[in-house]
Amino acid sequence: QVQLVESGGGLVQAGDSLRLSCLASGGTISHYAMGWFRQGTGKEREIVAAISRTGGFTYYKESPKGRFIISRDNAENTVSLQMNSLKPEDTAVYFCAAGPSVGTTLLTTPARYAYWGQGAQVTVSS
Repeated sequence: QVQLVESGGGLVQAGDSLRLSCLASGGTISHYAMGWFRQGTGKEREIVAAISRTGGFTYYKESPKGRFIISRDNAENTVSLQMNSLKPEDTAVYFCAAGPSVGTTLLTTPARYAYWGQGAQVTVSS
């Protein structure tokens, strides 16, 4: 059973940067594709970025593309999301997730993920 804990959320102004981190325990993330999702108030949970098991392949939702960078360190059992040029519409609870996969597979839907963190609030003021 993998446990995921996010950190690094907070309140920032538009244009600022934040770095979210996700630390895994109870298992090694090298067995899993990883992803970051977000859920705004009254909205469905949506993919933000995904990364393959070895980190060689990544996927980004169109909106944050070019502003967000997902990375992973399998040795440290962590996955991160660097968020730059933040906008008010990026305000949401951000979730880290792990899903079983093979090879270079990217997982882009919530149903493909088996383990979830508790979420980290990111609020961007205008």
